[in-house]
Amino acid sequence: MHQIEIKYKGNLRTESVHLKSGQKLITDAPVDNKGKGEAFSPTDLTASALGSCMLTIIGIAAKRRDIDISGVRAEIEKVMGTNPRRITRIIINIYFQIKLAKQEKQLFEKSALSCPVHRSLHPDTEILTQFHYYK
Repeated sequence: MHQIEIKYKGNLRTESVHLKSGQKLITDAPVDNKGKGEAFSPTDLTASALGSCMLTIIGIAAKRRDIDISGVRAEIEKVMGTNPRRITRIIINIYFQIKLAKQEKQLFEKSALSCPVHRSLHPDTEILTQFHYYK
């Protein structure tokens, strides 16, 4: 059974529906690819999925150890290439708002870099990740 249904709405826009929850997501082609750029583009969602996945996996590791990481955030920059048009680089900065021991930092970094989306991206896609810790 499928989990997502996507409809083309015209003018380079799609609407995705998560069937279990009913949540909807709109995408637009970016301005540099003949779109309006009024919503996430499909490649924006790829970069966002990577950041969300990394934070989720860090959250799972933190929950197992009763560490509250509320407020941890990721900033994402996606770089597009041409010939072929594709994501060539994703730059991710993850910011922790709490003090962490060295072993916790190592655990969270390893967890983030092992997230399923990270493992699913093409090896030619450069992923640069930096972790920033509260001092």
